[in-house]
Amino acid sequence: MKPLKPSMRERKRYLLVSGKNLKENIPKAIKDFIGVLGMSKTSLSFIKSENDYVIISVNREMLDSVRASLCVWPEKMSVKKVSGTIKGLKIK
Repeated sequence: MKPLKPSMRERKRYLLVSGKNLKENIPKAIKDFIGVLGMSKTSLSFIKSENDYVIISVNREMLDSVRASLCVWPEKMSVKKVSGTIKGLKIK
């Protein structure tokens, strides 16, 4: 099987999100706002998780939808930083 060409790869963005109960609330917020089909298009994955923040990766085309869904969720979640690399999300 041949590897994918760079033009065919999925481009990702990494988000630093802070709040409470993020492992449960982030997928619920996205599914509630953009539905199951939109949830699959985001290709959400959790990279790193600490007690009050989490680093997630999402598809570049769905970045605005993910940010909007986190914004309208009743419990407070905020996107602190967005980057194209994990290294760019240094926590200060």
